[in-house]
Amino acid sequence: MGNTLIAVGLGLIIAGIAYKFGLLNWFGHLPGDIRYKGEHTFVFIPLTSMLLVSALLSLIFRIMGK
Repeated sequence: MGNTLIAVGLGLIIAGIAYKFGLLNWFGHLPGDIRYKGEHTFVFIPLTSMLLVSALLSLIFRIMGK
């Protein structure tokens, strides 16, 4: 449990640094991400971005598990 918490914490730190320096500008702008902007509404569903994040996390956890 302790190793998992350390890995998650390091991952969040790396993601925060990447976000601060603009390395995550692609998130939410991939083909397949749904954006609808009406007069009084805005709907954003990042389908493709979430699939990519899910695949990356699955790969990372599979590597960590071995």
